[in-house]
Amino acid sequence: MTCKLSELISPAFFEVHRQIKAGKVTELLAKGGRGSTKSSYISLELILQLLLHPQCHVIVLRKVDKTLRTSVYAQICWAIAALGLGSRFKCTVSPMECTYRPTGQKILFFGMDDPGKLKSLKVPFGYIGLLWFEELDQFDGPEQVRNVEQSCLRGGPYALTFKSFNPPASARSWANRYALEQRPGKLVHHSTYQTTPAQWLGPRFLADAEHLQATNPVAYRHEYGGEVVGSGTAVFENLRLEAIPDDLRAGFDRPLHGVDWGWYPDPWAYNAVHYDAARRTLYILDELTRRRTSNRDTATLLQQRGLTGADLITADSAEPKSVGDYRAFGLACKAAQKGPGSVNYSMKWLQGLDAIVIDPAVCPDTAREFSEYEYERDARTGEVLPGYPDLNNHHIDAVRYATECIWKRKGT
Repeated sequence: MTCKLSELISPAFFEVHRQIKAGKVTELLAKGGRGSTKSSYISLELILQLLLHPQCHVIVLRKVDKTLRTSVYAQICWAIAALGLGSRFKCTVSPMECTYRPTGQKILFFGMDDPGKLKSLKVPFGYIGLLWFEELDQFDGPEQVRNVEQSCLRGGPYALTFKSFNPPASARSWANRYALEQRPGKLVHHSTYQTTPAQWLGPRFLADAEHLQATNPVAYRHEYGGEVVGSGTAVFENLRLEAIPDDLRAGFDRPLHGVDWGWYPDPWAYNAVHYDAARRTLYILDELTRRRTSNRDTATLLQQRGLTGADLITADSAEPKSVGDYRAFGLACKAAQKGPGSVNYSMKWLQGLDAIVIDPAVCPDTAREFSEYEYERDARTGEVLPGYPDLNNHHIDAVRYATECIWKRKGT
């Protein structure tokens, strides 16, 4: 190696590298904006992991075959040279592969426009243990990605998948949804150019970023910040999807509770929230989502969460029997006071808050609903339609019910 690894990797990825080195990560989802160097980091980490696992081979994927040579292939070649390993690798474009000479390990490149190539793939020895999906959002969806992983990652003791992309503007993009999903061994990392050493980017890059920030802040947030800014129809523009620190949670000693009844396909949805009136900020602290679950069983779930007859639950008034069931089971449940304009009043109150904070690790279903909730457009004219769609809004309704005692008060 011709230089220290810390001189090749942006500081934003130091902790990621440490966690991978410690064996804590089986999947890295790297997202962010332009100039974040996520692809540079992944290419370097792939080479390092290849050297550490001499029976392991690598597959690098893009959606379209013709984009490989000028993107991920060039990036891997750069990483090999940057690590001072040029003489140890044989890199060819026909076939497109990089072979580590001392062991014969291969880095293979494929486009998913011909997925049949992967099904019949054989490596000369060992197993495939490393995958990189570049521009993840361009793939057909989670099923396609999962099928590749199931086909390739088998037969060996070590496996690590890298997935990288610039988040699309729409929260409904499957890749943005996937980034919110939690699973053991999955590390989601977000980076921007602001954590990259300025000399790596150059004055023109920085000047372009500053110009866009001044002239089109929304485009700047999307392109350079890697933010999911929406397509202009987002209902909630005040969302903050972030972890709620434990010390802050500890001060929320009187949460509000809401339930939206459901069975199937609509789910039963529960949320606990805290409202900080001084900062006009709503914190969504907890969620439960169930389908085909009886009132007795959902009541038991809430009691297991610590709710007692002293904790008021405001629930959808459309099911008086369900409200009565909860009372019979020992929960303090009351029906929401619906009336003309109640949906509009409550939604406008939520939209008018300074912030709605949701921890996507704790409340993934709620985070998805709020971030994907958009106004409908006229199919013919494309104009935004008035009103709030009554679709995929079960946790939104539960939050509305929970906060009814606040937004019904005048002056809030």
